[in-house]
Amino acid sequence: MTKYAKETLVGLFVLAGLACVAYMSIQLGNLRVFSKEYYPVQAKFGDVTGLKVNAPVQMLGVDIGFVDKIILDPENDLAVVQLMVKRSVKLFDDSIASVKTSGLIGDKYLKIAPGGVGDEIKPGGAIIKTESSIDLENLISKYVFGKV
Repeated sequence: MTKYAKETLVGLFVLAGLACVAYMSIQLGNLRVFSKEYYPVQAKFGDVTGLKVNAPVQMLGVDIGFVDKIILDPENDLAVVQLMVKRSVKLFDDSIASVKTSGLIGDKYLKIAPGGVGDEIKPGGAIIKTESSIDLENLISKYVFGKV
């Protein structure tokens, strides 16, 4: 009888370990299993150099969502960024989306300057006013070669 009790205990321990590994994989992989708490919004940029999928979206320094996907609009030569914004956050059509750099490493994120005078952006809507990312290498080369 003690043989089966030890095997059962080991089996439960292994199952608990697998459950912990699955939970950590979801948390560290930034998987959004229950994405009903977000709604999609699009923004079109002339340049999104360095911006990546799952980059944070911030308003007033607070994370309000993440970048879901980045695609190219070949007809207009623009980068279309789809954001997922928390449902508790209301965006207005006079908001401004800009690609910013965080820290010394240069991680990119999307910053939204809040509006409030215009109409509310509905799920699937778009932010019209955008500011592209600043290409630091281009600025340095212009400065070095005297084309500033």
